Amino acid sequence: MGISRDSRHKRSASGAKRAYYRKKRAFEAGRQESGTRIGTKRIHLVRTRGGNRKFRALRLEAGNFSWASEGIARKVRVIVVAFHPSNNELVRTNTLTKSAVVQIDAAPFRQWYEAHYGQNLGRRRQQKAGQEHAEPEKKSKGVEHKQELRFKSQGKVEPALEKQFEAGRLYAVISSRPGQSGRVDGYVLEGEELAFYQRQLRK
Repeated sequence: MGISRDSRHKRSASGAKRAYYRKKRAFEAGRQESGTRIGTKRIHLVRTRGGNRKFRALRLEAGNFSWASEGIARKVRVIVVAFHPSNNELVRTNTLTKSAVVQIDAAPFRQWYEAHYGQNLGRRRQQKAGQEHAEPEKKSKGVEHKQELRFKSQGKVEPALEKQFEAGRLYAVISSRPGQSGRVDGYVLEGEELAFYQRQLRK
């Protein structure tokens, strides 16, 4: 049989069966899905039409994720698949596809934030546990002033995101296609979109 991408075998909108006027064609053939999982990076090359190549990711563990409101991107570790809009089975098996909601490591973003604004982010739990007795690093007055101005103008982080920083995990959406490009890239969820997916997760 093989996997076919044609639409001739489908019924019309009214439910009528269409006249089948030709057999399957090679250009309509599809391939097996990649089913990319979380694990040590493993990518297969696939030769495609015209001698081009696809990068079929079978295992991936890290990717480039952007924090849009701050305008930065960092390479971070993907921890787990939290939600998938199409199929719960993909959550259970930790399958990485486009539009999957995943949890990523918050540390690289926190480090950038603290260096950029000179303010702690999501460290309440650590302070309660009494883990932080390190002396604050010495900064010049000029640097302190610059960081203060930055923080006042654009450094506020929404409470829902700050809670996630405390837990050390951020929710993000995958926007690349791991089975085609061999990469798992995406963006951190914020605002209305984050609230929407949190409601879905509660359900």
